Amino acid sequence: MDGQHSERPRSRNTADRVPSATSLNPRISSSVSMSMLEPSHMKAPQDSACRNQQAHPSGVLPHKSMSSQAALMFKDRKMFMEEAYNSAICFKMLRDIGSSELPYLQFVIKRVRNMAQRSPSLVMETIRDYFTDNPQISSRHKFRLFQVLENVIKASDCLEDPWRRSFIQLALDNMTKSTELEDTYQDAASNVLVAICRHSWQTVAQHLETELLTGTFPHRSLFYVMGILSSHEELLNQEDRVHWEELLAQIIVKSVKFLDMDLWSKELLEALTKPSQTQQEHPPEKAFLFTYYGLILQAAENSTTVRTHLQALLETSHQWPKQRESQSFEDLQWKWASSTILLAYGQMAARAKTHILPWVDNILSRMIFYFRYSSWDETLKQSFLSAILMLVGAISRSEGAHSYEFSQTSQLLECLMVLMEKEPPGALCTTSRQQVIHIASKLCELRPPIDKDRKSRLLSTCFRSVFALPLMDTLERHTCLFLEPPNIQTLYSQTLEALDHMLQSFIMQSPTASEMKFLLMHLYPWLASEKVHERQRAAHSCMILLRFLNHRCFLDPKEDFRPMGQLIGMLGILCKDPDSVTQHFSLEGVGQLYQFLMHQKAEAALQEESHIPKELSQPGANEASPWSTGDQRTASSLPQKVMSPEDTIFHQDSSRAIKEIMKYLTATELTDLVWTVIEGLGSTSAFHMQAAAELLLAVIWEHGAKLETTKVANMGRAIHRHLCSVHVPKAKKNVLQAITLLARDHTSELVAAFLDFSMPLDSHALCLWKALGAEKSISRLVLAVLLAWLKERPLSTRAGNGNAHPKEKTYLYSLAAMNTLHELQFMQEFKKVMQEAYPQLLLALLTQIHYVLELNLPKAKSLPGQQAQEAALPSPQSTSLEALKSLLFTTGHWHDFAHLELQGAWERFSSIITYPQGVVLLARAMVKNHCRKVKAMLGQLLPSLQSQEERERKVAILIFNEFLYSPALLEVLPTQAARTVLAKVLCDPSPEVRVSSLQALGNILFHPEKESLLRAQLPHFLEGFFQKSEPVVVGIMNTMSEVLHQLGMQGAGAQSLNVAINVHIFFDDERDQIRAAAMALFGDLVDTMAGGKLSDLQTQVHQSMVPLLLHLKDQCPAVVTQAKFAFYRCAVLLRWQQRHILFCTLAWEHSLSARHFLWTCLMTRSQEEFSIHLAQALKYLHSCHHMMTWAILFIGYTICYFPQAMSQMLSNRDMDLLLHAFEDLKKDPAPSIQEFATRQLLFFQKVSPRSQK
Repeated sequence: MDGQHSERPRSRNTADRVPSATSLNPRISSSVSMSMLEPSHMKAPQDSACRNQQAHPSGVLPHKSMSSQAALMFKDRKMFMEEAYNSAICFKMLRDIGSSELPYLQFVIKRVRNMAQRSPSLVMETIRDYFTDNPQISSRHKFRLFQVLENVIKASDCLEDPWRRSFIQLALDNMTKSTELEDTYQDAASNVLVAICRHSWQTVAQHLETELLTGTFPHRSLFYVMGILSSHEELLNQEDRVHWEELLAQIIVKSVKFLDMDLWSKELLEALTKPSQTQQEHPPEKAFLFTYYGLILQAAENSTTVRTHLQALLETSHQWPKQRESQSFEDLQWKWASSTILLAYGQMAARAKTHILPWVDNILSRMIFYFRYSSWDETLKQSFLSAILMLVGAISRSEGAHSYEFSQTSQLLECLMVLMEKEPPGALCTTSRQQVIHIASKLCELRPPIDKDRKSRLLSTCFRSVFALPLMDTLERHTCLFLEPPNIQTLYSQTLEALDHMLQSFIMQSPTASEMKFLLMHLYPWLASEKVHERQRAAHSCMILLRFLNHRCFLDPKEDFRPMGQLIGMLGILCKDPDSVTQHFSLEGVGQLYQFLMHQKAEAALQEESHIPKELSQPGANEASPWSTGDQRTASSLPQKVMSPEDTIFHQDSSRAIKEIMKYLTATELTDLVWTVIEGLGSTSAFHMQAAAELLLAVIWEHGAKLETTKVANMGRAIHRHLCSVHVPKAKKNVLQAITLLARDHTSELVAAFLDFSMPLDSHALCLWKALGAEKSISRLVLAVLLAWLKERPLSTRAGNGNAHPKEKTYLYSLAAMNTLHELQFMQEFKKVMQEAYPQLLLALLTQIHYVLELNLPKAKSLPGQQAQEAALPSPQSTSLEALKSLLFTTGHWHDFAHLELQGAWERFSSIITYPQGVVLLARAMVKNHCRKVKAMLGQLLPSLQSQEERERKVAILIFNEFLYSPALLEVLPTQAARTVLAKVLCDPSPEVRVSSLQALGNILFHPEKESLLRAQLPHFLEGFFQKSEPVVVGIMNTMSEVLHQLGMQGAGAQSLNVAINVHIFFDDERDQIRAAAMALFGDLVDTMAGGKLSDLQTQVHQSMVPLLLHLKDQCPAVVTQAKFAFYRCAVLLRWQQRHILFCTLAWEHSLSARHFLWTCLMTRSQEEFSIHLAQALKYLHSCHHMMTWAILFIGYTICYFPQAMSQMLSNRDMDLLLHAFEDLKKDPAPSIQEFATRQLLFFQKVSPRSQK
């Protein structure tokens, strides 16, 4: 009992499982039919002698008991050998049936039954020993052994007590086990118990009574056995039947007490309402359970208990009216009254003939009632479907059916969809699906027409129920336990054919392109399924539908067949399916579609020629085309090429087939085709995504120019959305190549679309922009379009307000274009066009910075969780400035970049107030570095001075003013022409532009006499350097710098040396601002000498290099900045090599290696410079701590690389000073400085002559 009860939870949980394939057919018979097991061609061997069936069995199997072997010793040798042979044969057959097919199983049962008739004990002993010695055999093997054992027990005239006890226990142990065969296995074990009842029903009944009265709700197998004993009259004779009913009455009385047990009552109610797992026509366990429960209630004396249980039953009456009828304690045949009534309705409809129409709604309403308020099993479902089929058949035979409106058809369709949804999704064993589809198809032909929503649900339900079935092998495995399994292949073919007929019926009812599109929309998800067999089935149905459409030609040629493009896209992708069958169906579908397209075009041409209106008809298979003209011209009169495409194309080469059919598509159809393949890029299936990419490339290659321009932008956005799903490199390459081809005819649309996701740009957006620049001619156009978008600079009325409505944020496109231009500067595809368009880009980006400052966009609030995100999303201000920087650097104008970087001029672009200073410094750097683009820039500046945008005119006039100092100006614009330009600008509406123009008119270019006047003021400026007031001195130095700038390339002339000597004095001034101003002035002086003779100023420059270098460690940041810039300008004047590395080192490097590089630049040029630089470094050993440290490091490097020269040049006083300096430096807080000082001290002690002494 413990083992039985431990199995009960699993047996109850099987109600929630999907029924097995076996359970969908009537259960395998409990007794094998003799007509099946004894075919005429099987001849059983005849027994040589009549045996005494009461004799003890014998055998020679290895596991026989000792008593059996001892008994065999007294038998005749011939008898011994014969029984040993029979026992061995029986054992072998029992072993083989575990892996045998159905025909051999039938043969084995036949042989074992014949053997049991001669030697029942031998066979039973062999079966018992086989179970005992092989406990690990499979459930399927045990199931077949139970079938054999059942037939052996039935064939035996008597059953000895040892076998009876053994087999009863075997059956009890297995009839409650849960296996993968579910109830089928339990019923097979229970049938053994039923077979034993033929010999000793009392013993079995005692075991059943014991199990029933334990207080735990019994397993369903016990009710199964008792149900068969109660309902099968042939099992018990009349006398035994009376005793059985008496025993049952006693059991009923003893069971009344269980009604008060909550758990027992709850499990009873669950068993009553649980649907049968086996879908058997008359489940014996359920029938007996109703009887058992009803008799217990009848025997109960407590009325309260009875009312409680009846109330619980009534609460479930809407689900189980059939069971409620069984609880009326009347004949159990009432349980099947619903089935009889349904069939009666069907027969009545079939015989009513023409009189059926007025009664249809009445009959249907009653059928629907039984459907909704009945507990459904296979019998009632088949009765319902049979009755509906008879009714639908009667309606279709009535002449006036199509003019009659039926009010119940929609409700009946709902019932049919429920039936279809309840069909087991993993099995196909009955014709229910095809019957439902056939009925639904017929109902849709009636009036009123079915509404779109209901038809949509019907199509979805039918497609899901048929296409989603498992593979054929899986479906066949579900029927492997059937003695008469159905032909699954035929059954499925018939079901699929019924589905195809339903689709064709819908087209015949509504022969329009919209109806065809409606049907295909429900088919597309299955064509794109990830499962091979689902795609294959959908492709087959699609091909059959297209073949029907092509042969019948229902659609009006003048009607736009909108599904064409999408359908070609789906079939074109499936032509690359890895499944060859799907490929074949898809390619044939493309061929059918091609024929249909050609026929429609030919018919439309004929109609235009004849101008004769046509009437829509539905011809038969042999009738003329419904769109034939009045002179009976048919499709057969059309050219042969139109009616049948080349077989080599539409049966072999899918690529050529798709290209051929695309020739005849309209722009709208091509657009739909492209949309379909773009959506295919998002598929999770690798083949689907790759095929979509190939087809996209093919369509764009052939017909990219024909696509609807208004749709291309959305296509670009969709491609970006799906590009993240394209993980196959070849497919991604095809998609990007398609973008390149599409840009040839739709550049502006794609650029506009890509700007939508270019702020910021992800990796996929960058790939798309690279694809746009793959062709040089297109990259130029892309850049032009981006510049046009960049110049779309509206000022929001709510600028600075982050809550502005999205529609008001039109400036976002300008910012997106700016962000994109910044990224494109680093792409190889745009490198050349960026260099070509440098003047336009420079002006545009300078203007953009001003525009962003005008917008005054709010900065994102700093939140702890957003810090990483803020780092990844720079502000528009920083992006605009970075775009300008990268333009200078990536286009080879790093000299101009270096001038601004070393001056710290980029900060000037962060404010609208200092912005003009930044533009001036950039333009001045271009003049100083003799930029090659000055001429081209002047060509852009002149139109910009006439621009409608004030900010653009501001930028142009600031740059133009600085370009007046460039010799290249006069090559483009004569002096008088330049003066005229500036004079016109004096009328500009902007005061700032007029002021700048007025200042430019005072340039020395227009007033050469100013040169001598300005130089005459230089000595007076030099005298002012020695004023005590720091602001006065700084102001004088700044004024002198401006004078040098106004003098242009001539500079201070002969006074340059005097200026340099006087300025050099203030490099080490105690006042920070004066040191910075002096270095800036010295740098400006050096700039005026660039390109001239160095003899006069060379010594001063050399003497300034070490002070400037050491001041890189000055405590004042302004001094450090001016020291860097002045040092770099001196290096340019001295024509040092590796200036780019020098710039990078000065700008961003701060390590010891950077200091070593700068030392190398100074000390390895010449002996004369070496002496000057070393002398300068020794002077700084007496300066402040930071300067002294840097000087010691400088000298330390010199000692390491030039020890002999150092020992000759250093005096004893210098050596003592250096030793003390290195000792002090060992205490520096920086570990690297400490280590350097220690090493230098040891080295210095080795090379110093004094130390050696």
